[in-house]
Amino acid sequence: MLDPLKPEPALIDLVHGRLVEAISAGRLPPGERLTQGRVAELLDVSRQPVSHALQVLKHQGLVVQHGRKGLAVAPLDATQIWHLYQVREVLDGLAARLAAMRVAQGSAQTAELDTLQTALDAGAALPSDTNTMEMVRADVAFHKALHNLSGNPEIAFTVSEQWPQFTRSMAAVLDDEDHRSVIWNEHAEIAALVLSGDAELAEARSKEHARRAGEEIRQRIGQMHDN
Repeated sequence: MLDPLKPEPALIDLVHGRLVEAISAGRLPPGERLTQGRVAELLDVSRQPVSHALQVLKHQGLVVQHGRKGLAVAPLDATQIWHLYQVREVLDGLAARLAAMRVAQGSAQTAELDTLQTALDAGAALPSDTNTMEMVRADVAFHKALHNLSGNPEIAFTVSEQWPQFTRSMAAVLDDEDHRSVIWNEHAEIAALVLSGDAELAEARSKEHARRAGEEIRQRIGQMHDN
C-alpha cells in the first residue's frame, strides 16, 4: 500500500507528500484509521516525522480525529470542495489576467513562459490511460506555472495551503479518461490566451475552467456518496 522511505533532511515533507498521494489515490480510503506507529512502520521511518505530518494533514482537513488518540482519513466533503473552488475560481482568473498583462507588457520572464509551455506540453502528451496521480501532478504543474507567471506570489501562496484538498478532489475526476482531454483542451485555450496577451479572455476562460471543474467534482463526490 505504501512503499518505504529512506531518511532524508525533509522527511516530514516526504511523509506528508506520500500520505497526501495515498489518500488522493484511494489507497488510504475515507475512514481508514491512521496511527503514528502504523504509518511509521509502513514508510520505514521514525514516529516523529509521522507525528508532524499527521498534524499538518489534520490542519489541512485530510484527516480527522478518530476516538481519543487516533486519526482517520476524512471523508470527501462536496460542499467544502465547492467552496474551495469558488475561491480558486477568483484566484485562477486573476492569475490568468495578470499573466496575460505581463506578456502584453513584455515583462514576463522567458523562463516563466517556458515553464508554462512545458507544463502544458507535458500534460497533453500523457497517454489517455496514464496513472491518475501522474495526471493530477501534471494538472497541478500547469496551474502552478500559471500562478507563477502572474507575477503575484501571494496567489501561489494562498492556493498552496489547499493543494492537498485540490489534489484529492481532482483525482476523483481525472480517473475518467474521457474527461482528461476536456481538461487539457481547456488548459491549451487558457495558455494560448495568456501567451497572446489577451487578459480579459484569459481571465474569463480560467474562471470558467475552475467553475466547471468545481461543479464536476461536486457532482462526482455526490454520486460516490449515493452509491
